[in-house]
Amino acid sequence: MNRDDALALLYEHTKTDSLRKHALGVEAAMRAYAVRFEEDPDRWGVVGLLHDFDYEATPLPQDHPMRGAAILTEKGYPEDIIYAIKSHAEYLGLERKTLMDKGLFAVDELVGFITAVALVRPSRSVRDVTVESVKKKMKTPAFAKAISREDIRRGAESLGIGLDDHIATVIQAMQGAASELGL
Repeated sequence: MNRDDALALLYEHTKTDSLRKHALGVEAAMRAYAVRFEEDPDRWGVVGLLHDFDYEATPLPQDHPMRGAAILTEKGYPEDIIYAIKSHAEYLGLERKTLMDKGLFAVDELVGFITAVALVRPSRSVRDVTVESVKKKMKTPAFAKAISREDIRRGAESLGIGLDDHIATVIQAMQGAASELGL
């Protein structure tokens, strides 16, 4: 299990650029939180890369992320990585037991939201996104309406971090990967 193998698996199963970039954004945020919590950034990064790798082929709740979990099991990925990926799907009702589980849930929706905020900036760059601009857009229900603001808040809460700090951490992580994200 390493980043190169996880990236190859992501690219094998995910053909759309936007979903690949989302995975890279979640990876960056997961790595940032792993460092913050003194955990293994490579392990957390793999979880970020692979959390939605099966989504394109199986977007329905009865299939995602269970199809991906089966593939990861066949490939010998560790159970804690597979469990973290499964636990990010609210509809499975799995308890988020570890910081890694909680981290994935916390960053997944927020990465998508920050991407949406960046794309409406004149520069279309995450480098111009601020905590204030994210919070302002969160108050606009029509903006990126498919993204759950409640999940973003609950994610920060589950990590024991204030919302502003959480948003700032994810923005900074994404800024560090801006070139790779195309933002």
